[in-house]
Amino acid sequence: MKNTAIISSTVAPARRKTKKLSPLRKTWRLHLMLLPAVLAALVFKYAPMPGIVMAFQDFKPWLGIDGSAWVGWDNFELIFTMHGSVQVIWNTLIISVLKILFGLAVPVAFALLLNEVRSMGLKRSIQTFVYLPHFMSWVILGGILLDVLSLEGIVNRLLTWLNLQPVLFLGDGSWFRATVIVSDLWKEFGFSAIVFLAALSGINPELYEASEIDGAGRWKQTIYITIPSLLPIMAVVFTLSLGSMLSANFDQIYNLINPLVLEKGDIIDTFVFRNFQDGQYSLAAAVGLFKSAVGFILISAGYYCAYKWTNYRVF
Repeated sequence: MKNTAIISSTVAPARRKTKKLSPLRKTWRLHLMLLPAVLAALVFKYAPMPGIVMAFQDFKPWLGIDGSAWVGWDNFELIFTMHGSVQVIWNTLIISVLKILFGLAVPVAFALLLNEVRSMGLKRSIQTFVYLPHFMSWVILGGILLDVLSLEGIVNRLLTWLNLQPVLFLGDGSWFRATVIVSDLWKEFGFSAIVFLAALSGINPELYEASEIDGAGRWKQTIYITIPSLLPIMAVVFTLSLGSMLSANFDQIYNLINPLVLEKGDIIDTFVFRNFQDGQYSLAAAVGLFKSAVGFILISAGYYCAYKWTNYRVF
């Protein structure tokens, strides 16, 4: 009896020590790290949101929001009836969709290829080389592209040397779209691949070992193990990119566009910047609200599809 009492008295405290902690007590440090970003989002993203009422007013700065007249949906009707507005929306959608598709496929392919490099020195050198353009502004890159792709630039000189006709890369609408997409891809694909390289490092090595025992080569391992393991993070990246569907990167387009390519190269942001510079705050607010509403719908639809197809969910 004494032995039993001693055992029970020593076991009881051990059970108390293994008491499970609440999830919040385990992750409070991570929440604390996230707090500055949350506060910044609240101050700069959510606090100004009452200002969207300007989209439904004939806003006058000297009258303020309370004193400006309400016009309902007139600003939105004016936007869609302005000359060239429909073409601008189509231009934005075409450029954005192609950027999103290539901006997802190329970084994934690059990450898969780079993951096969066994020399760490070579691997890091390649990573550094392809990351560098991301840290350069479009003001600098725009000037470089204007010089390199001009009729007297190095690219057209090479085409002439190969007995080919020079190309107006930034003076022809069709070539301008292709130039915009390729240059954006060149600038961002290396940095975007970081996410996929991190996901590749998290794949369980035992899966590859088991597949080797079954006789699978590198190609089949990529098809049946690597790519399925990357699908959740690919869904995340694709879903987040849908929010900028109607943006198409104003910085890039503004630094490359010219009157020769307005028909096929003008996007919503450059159209607004060019036409709403005389204090038309209500029209600009209406455009911003329209873009935000479309982005919210696309992100919601993308998140739903990601949950259905890849079982990815935030909550």
